Formats: sequence, structure tokens, C-alpha cells
Amino acid sequence: MRLAVTDLACARGGVPVLSGVSFTVEAGQALVLRGANGIGKTTLLRTLAGLQPALSGEIDLPDDQAAYASHADGIKAQLSVEENLSFWAEVYGNPVPDTIYEAFDLVDLRHRMAGTLSAGQKRRLGLSRLGVIGRKVLFLDEPTVSLDRFSVNLFADFIRDQHLAKGGIAVIATHIDLGLDAPELDLEPFRASADQSGGSDEAFL
Repeated sequence: MRLAVTDLACARGGVPVLSGVSFTVEAGQALVLRGANGIGKTTLLRTLAGLQPALSGEIDLPDDQAAYASHADGIKAQLSVEENLSFWAEVYGNPVPDTIYEAFDLVDLRHRMAGTLSAGQKRRLGLSRLGVIGRKVLFLDEPTVSLDRFSVNLFADFIRDQHLAKGGIAVIATHIDLGLDAPELDLEPFRASADQSGGSDEAFL
């Protein structure tokens, strides 16, 4: 299994933001996206995940194996931590591994209503869904928002020891060091020119 991207161009609101993006990530590897705010990291991740069409280029990845996680926690406040994970596990037809509670420091919060959790606890619960959906290719957009250093380390350990170690792939946009042994891709060289296939006028048509 691998993710191969060839000469990819993508747009935000009809305006081209990136072009000529090419890279390959093999099973068991991660890739960290770097670049200034607004350069197109989120747009690239959403395009890779199939949430929006590419302007051109090719994305080769296994069918039905990709998942995208954004800044939103995606949890149901009226359900407990355990019920939230059970809900997502059922959606994807998977069991909830007991190890996921320890991996994200949720053992003591298992029966708490999600709506009563702190911002960091909600974020850990949101990220813990990655351990129950069973998807091999993860596209993660600033996944450590609202997390303290301890929780960042928990997340990095999960990605390294429970996802990559089992042959998964992760493409992560982040401004912090997760301590992963992963190459970085600076998106600055792939910034699209202002007049490239489209143009700012098209964003308002």
C-alpha cells in the first residue's frame, strides 16, 4: 500500500493555490506538510481525501481507506465518551479496542458526557475516533489544536505505535514538532501563480 501524488493542482474558492505537487508515502510512513498560514495545506489535504476535486494531476491511494480530520472535534455532546466511540465504530463496522481509552487518556472519562469535557479532553476524544474507524490513510489538519504537551505526546505515540507501526500512512499539516521520524514537505515551491488555470474572478461566478 502507498499514497502517490503526481503533478497535483488544487484550488480554494475557485482560485488556484497549489500546483505541481508530487510525492510518495509508503506504508508505515508519515509526511509532514509545512508552509505559511494560507498557503494551501488544508486545501491540499481536502483534495487528497476526495472532499473536493483537483484541478489536475493524479492521486493514487487504496479505495475506501482514507479519512480526513480537521480542527472540528466531531463529537456528540449529549453522548458519553464511550457512546461517542461506539457510535463511530458502528458507522464503520468495527469494534472499539479497549486500548484506545488508555492511548488518549480517556479511561477515567469513559462515562462522562462529552459536553462536559474541557477543550483538550474533547480534542482527545475527537482524535481517538481515528483508532476505531479502521482507515489506513489519515489526512490530518492541525490535529493538536487545544492539546497540551502531554496530550500531544499521546497523539504522536498513537500515530507512531498504533497507526504507522501497523502499516498505516499519515499526512499531517502541523506547525509543531510531533517527534515523528518523518520527512517534511514545504509547500512554498508549489504555490500557484496568480494567473494559473482559473483566476480570482472565477471565485465569484
